[in-house]
Amino acid sequence: MRLRKSTKRGATTVSAVALLAAASLITASASAADSDEKTLTADTLATWQTDGIVWSLEYANGVMYVGGTFSKVRPPGAKPGQREVARKNFAAFDARTGRLLPCTLPLSGGGNTVRALKASPADEVLYVGGSFTKAGKRRAAGAVALNMGNCSLRDDFRPNISSFVRAIEVTGSAVYLGGDFTRVNGRERERVAAFTPSGSLLPFKAEIDGPVRALLAAPEFGKLLVGGNFNMVNGDLARSLIALRPATGRTVTSYPDWLPSRSSVQALTRDDTNFYVAAEGRGTGIFDGRIAGRLGNGEMVWKDTCLGATQALAVLNGVLYSGSHAHNCRDTPGGFAEGNFRQHFLAQSIRDRHILHWFPDTDGGTGEGNGPRALKTAGQILWAGGEFTEVNGRRQQSLTRFTAGPDRGAPEEPPQLKASTSSAGRVTLSWRSAWDRDNAVLKYRIYRDGRLVASPTGRSAEWNRPTMKYTDTVTPGSRHRYRIAVTDGVNASPASETLVVSAVAAERTKARR
Repeated sequence: MRLRKSTKRGATTVSAVALLAAASLITASASAADSDEKTLTADTLATWQTDGIVWSLEYANGVMYVGGTFSKVRPPGAKPGQREVARKNFAAFDARTGRLLPCTLPLSGGGNTVRALKASPADEVLYVGGSFTKAGKRRAAGAVALNMGNCSLRDDFRPNISSFVRAIEVTGSAVYLGGDFTRVNGRERERVAAFTPSGSLLPFKAEIDGPVRALLAAPEFGKLLVGGNFNMVNGDLARSLIALRPATGRTVTSYPDWLPSRSSVQALTRDDTNFYVAAEGRGTGIFDGRIAGRLGNGEMVWKDTCLGATQALAVLNGVLYSGSHAHNCRDTPGGFAEGNFRQHFLAQSIRDRHILHWFPDTDGGTGEGNGPRALKTAGQILWAGGEFTEVNGRRQQSLTRFTAGPDRGAPEEPPQLKASTSSAGRVTLSWRSAWDRDNAVLKYRIYRDGRLVASPTGRSAEWNRPTMKYTDTVTPGSRHRYRIAVTDGVNASPASETLVVSAVAAERTKARR
């Protein structure tokens, strides 16, 4: 075998290597191979940024409203401190273009944060909750409402909340607030309260012994789902999840054994028939993943096994998108084993919990290091907010967006060739698989002397990059230049550096004596 460095530009040095043992390509899970669900692309759209954490998102009338703990926003690509515009804990953007809109209402004082945003069913009023004592120049106490048409503060909805508001849900007849509070307008209301749309306190009342973090209305099923960090509701055991009667607050459905004692519900969302639960746990023996349940009969549909503190959920086109720092998903179909790998976005089939091949990612960011904190769809665009400072390895703070296409992202970590020539006229090329954020199957184009000679395909993911090989037949003793490129079918990574290989010559036949 003779391998040597090419003297031309683009070549690389390769030392003699033994024929690599054939590594079986690990078959991708049924979710990646056979699922009918089509995810968004993993490529981001240009999006403004905030200088702090985004806790909540709401979409209405073509506008994405953003609430959190921040004081300024800045354009896509701008570094911290550059081209900043003042926005105190609340901002509004064109949901399609991402453009910053003039709607602004500084919310300050108290805990200095906005934690919940919810539009009225007719998309006329935006309800805002958190921990603040001023709305613009007016006094406030944890919750206000805006007229979305002109971004003006309403005079009628001005409740006095004794502590944090962490969740808001709105129906045609009521506005529900959930959080840490125990008194509303001077009256006892333990962590959940209901108002008329104009701000009058309703008789709805429930006894909940811990913070409420998520609310979800299902009026057609006679339910208001409540999630949080509680253990007792209305005098009965109810770990972190309960369904109440929307008019009275009495218990309709409990969910025994769905969540262990050290797990809490961080978010709830729904489609026409199911509701979905995001959980976070602390300590051992906890549950950190997602659950799907029936809105009607309260039965569990599925429960995944991932760890990693799920914070946010959104449903779009039969896919459940979530924000977390997922790890140890090996027992969930399409998942991955424990290790140094952490994945901050997941997409799952709503039918059967399969993890689909959609892997954009963020860093953990500031604060608690959870990365994404809020998800919201706007048509075919998915907005994500949180405490991250990077998305897909590039600087982007607290806000990002994904859409259905076109796919613009080339495969990551393009392959480099190795070679062995153990027999006359046969060159065996090997390489480690590349990976792509939104395509499980990649095609590898192998070039010999500038001509395409093979196009093998293989499945891979960031945590599963098997070694592939191809054996080329050439003239014994000939010398060739090989390169390899990889494509997801739309986007291709640059071809590798050139590998020069001299094939083993044929053995001479010995003369008879």
